[in-house]
Amino acid sequence: MRYVVGMAAKKPTTAEMQRAVEAKDASYSGVFWLGVRTTGIFCRPGCPARQPKPENIEFFRSARDALLAGYRPCKRCRPMDTDGRPPAWIERLFAEVERVPGRRMRDRDIRSLSIDPARARRYFKRHYGMTFQAYNRARRLGEAMMQIRTGAKLDDVALGHGFESNSGFRDAFGQTFGRTPGRSREGDCIVTTVVESPVGPLIIGATAKAVCLLEFCDRRALETQFADLRKRLGRAVVPGKNPHITQLKRELVAYFAGRLRKFTAPIVYPGTDFQRIVWRRLLDIPYGETRSYEQLAIAIGRPSAQRAVGLANGKNRLAIIIPCHRVVNKSGKLGGYGGGLWRKQFLLDLEGGQGELGVAKSE
Repeated sequence: MRYVVGMAAKKPTTAEMQRAVEAKDASYSGVFWLGVRTTGIFCRPGCPARQPKPENIEFFRSARDALLAGYRPCKRCRPMDTDGRPPAWIERLFAEVERVPGRRMRDRDIRSLSIDPARARRYFKRHYGMTFQAYNRARRLGEAMMQIRTGAKLDDVALGHGFESNSGFRDAFGQTFGRTPGRSREGDCIVTTVVESPVGPLIIGATAKAVCLLEFCDRRALETQFADLRKRLGRAVVPGKNPHITQLKRELVAYFAGRLRKFTAPIVYPGTDFQRIVWRRLLDIPYGETRSYEQLAIAIGRPSAQRAVGLANGKNRLAIIIPCHRVVNKSGKLGGYGGGLWRKQFLLDLEGGQGELGVAKSE
């Protein structure tokens, strides 16, 4: 379970990245990417190809940045592909959190796993927009909410989740969920997790009833999407998982493998009346086909509302599921896309049977 909020942190220093490249240190996979100027390709740090000269290397914070700089993916290390897992040392950290979700992990606990707390902090800021300690705290509070909803005693929950006093627990709980623990028996929250994919990390959010978010982690509007969801659903956002997230992760694996054309995970998409009309019509666009903004406007009975249709597309919080990538300009050009035009082309190529894709694996 991973949670994304806020801006990404700076990548490691050039010297550190150069050392990782020279050592072919695969543990830095996902931390940075390198472009090789002489070949025009970009790779993972642990790529088995011949070592490029330092003066021919350009470092990037994301695969997207490398693509936008004109580099193409390496065919050996396949930097656009993913196995859905972070480096092994981060896996150990996640596993320790999940072993006892209510435990407060301190720096000494992180060191006991042979992990440098500073490195963990940097990795979490880079990939998840928060420090590991902030993640651990949010995970504890999310677990506390689940236990409270199932009838656990408040005193037991507070002490069992690393809080030294009931008042400290109540304050932290109230700041996160907007209400006291005692008033949260019937409450719900939006739990989130991040899954890797051939188009980069995706964040999934779901309530107890349905999936409400599927978005690209590096999208600039992500903070706005979170704020709007919190407001419309009246729920806090915390890291976690539920059956809807598990189902969608399986379906995403099948989709990127070209085996799934229609998602069946339950979804909820609160918005204005106009936005919901547009989003419902998007769901009717068949797999492998496209529609123009003009055609979409005519289909909803608002032929002069092409600009408003485009704005509603941009507010879509369920990327790929509600297929706004299937809407193009009348001329056939791609037009805008919140996740970037390279992703829009990637998805259209996939659905048209032209993509050579890596597959994100479900847990």
